[in-house]
Amino acid sequence: MKILTKLITALFIFCSLNLSSQTIVDVVVNSPDHNTLEAAVIAADLAGTLSGPGPFTLFAPTDAAFAAIDPAVIEALLADPSGDLTKILTHHVVNGVANGDNIFDGMRISSLFGQNLEFDINGGSITINGANVSVANIATTNGVVHVIDAVLLPEIKASTVVDIVVNSSNHNTLETAVLAAGLQGALSGPGPFTLFAPTDAAFAAIDPAVLNSLLADPQGALTEVLTYHAVNGVAGAASLFDGQKMGTLNGENLNFMINGNGAFVNDIRISVTDIKAENGVVHVIDAVLLPGYGVTPTPATVLDVVANSPVHTTLETAVLAAGLEGALAGPGPFTVFAPTDAAFAAVDPAVLNSLLADPQGALTQVLLYHVISGVASTGNIFDGMELTSLQGSPLNISLNANGAFINGARISVTDIRTNNGVVHVIDAVLTP
Repeated sequence: MKILTKLITALFIFCSLNLSSQTIVDVVVNSPDHNTLEAAVIAADLAGTLSGPGPFTLFAPTDAAFAAIDPAVIEALLADPSGDLTKILTHHVVNGVANGDNIFDGMRISSLFGQNLEFDINGGSITINGANVSVANIATTNGVVHVIDAVLLPEIKASTVVDIVVNSSNHNTLETAVLAAGLQGALSGPGPFTLFAPTDAAFAAIDPAVLNSLLADPQGALTEVLTYHAVNGVAGAASLFDGQKMGTLNGENLNFMINGNGAFVNDIRISVTDIKAENGVVHVIDAVLLPGYGVTPTPATVLDVVANSPVHTTLETAVLAAGLEGALAGPGPFTVFAPTDAAFAAVDPAVLNSLLADPQGALTQVLLYHVISGVASTGNIFDGMELTSLQGSPLNISLNANGAFINGARISVTDIRTNNGVVHVIDAVLTP
């Protein structure tokens, strides 16, 4: 009898030592009632953390608790293990040991997810956020496990395109602008939206006076500029193609160029693509997209667009030399095809110098060849269309899969609208 008693005591001690050598993860893995929790912990790659020194307290929902949740929801969680699944699981874990010795009625403890768990003790029963503790105080080497009969669901705020901007360290100015314009509600809606998000450096490149004037008119010019950066629908990087045009919430088009150097919108580089949100996608760009305002916050003249552009200094010099600034600032309307500095740099320097040496003659003729009376926008031009320039010679439009062209020169930026017409940027100088 004494021998039997000793054997039972030894077996009890052995079992106790074996159980106490288990980690929190071991308890879950070895439990026949926690298969779903085991699968979730492994999928979320939390097994290593919960096997660590801790100590931790785990509130472990049973298989029956998970079975009470819509199976489609469980499948969606397991399909996104590093997202909402991790958030839910970490809401079931607390740093430190919370057991029957130190918890009390009304006690609140922050979960690893960052939201509170609240305890309710009534007689011999304990509930945590409404879930019943069915088995308490399973001691482990790195903490304690309590079995609960329901899954604890934290308040998970869906990540919207606005959340991405707000949480980004490189989009503080954009965040300020969106809030000032009161667009956070709209862009947090169901959408879906595609947002082209200029960085702080992009905004810093704008004349501070212009930026301040935009912020001073949040419901007007600022809203026009910001809505020019947003598109209805999801335009992922894989769906963009060279020559594509896309209508914005502002009502004007964005123009896309895809080549060996990457993806560009209105000739502005898309530096980071496909930051996915619950209501769309965000692409980071390294300059601010300016709609029909040139680079000023209020409707400008075609002359103002040229004068304020950092890539049209040669054209500005030529217009001033020819004395055409007064005409181009007049009522119009005009359409100007504006060659960039790079376009002028491609012209033989001797030819360019000879033009500048004859401002009222040859130079004026060349400049007037870049202007037509009336507004020729992307909405009313067509392939094979012939326009008559102010110089008197025809200009020919061609449209194809590679974009829009005038006399063979590529129109790289379209429809910069002003109060006396429209400007299109081109990559070559037109010669009559």
